Amino acid sequence: MKKTSLLIAGLASAPASAASVSITIPQLKVAEYHRPYVAAWVEPAGGGAARTVFVWYDIKLKGNEPGTKWLADLRTWWRKGGRALKQPADGISGATRAPGTHKVALPADLKPGQYTLYVEAARETGGREILSLPLAIPAARGSVSGKSELGAITLSR
Repeated sequence: MKKTSLLIAGLASAPASAASVSITIPQLKVAEYHRPYVAAWVEPAGGGAARTVFVWYDIKLKGNEPGTKWLADLRTWWRKGGRALKQPADGISGATRAPGTHKVALPADLKPGQYTLYVEAARETGGREILSLPLAIPAARGSVSGKSELGAITLSR
């Protein structure tokens, strides 16, 4: 079977109505710009364990000061479960992203119900911002806008 056929077969087997989140990282006009570390997680609305959707950090930094050293700057995510994750976490860790809009699929195995989606960003020599958005599975629609480190966060199905 050709590689293209495998790719098309894989896409066809993916759920057609999978929920996703679009995260906008704004271009800031500052003297020293560093890409932000960003983490997103979902929590059941009634309380419960947090589940990391993704964490973007400087995965290439090694040695005495690896990129994981500053993950604790994502304070809320870190306390909600980030410190318990062994990095890089398969399927959720990735490199920092450039300014622009980035789309990420939400976990396909989220059971129907009410959740809260959190997105947190922290930037070296910059600020820190956390946004939250109610998330109803299977509906998954809504948006919120940040004021500094994050732009628009949009849920879609």
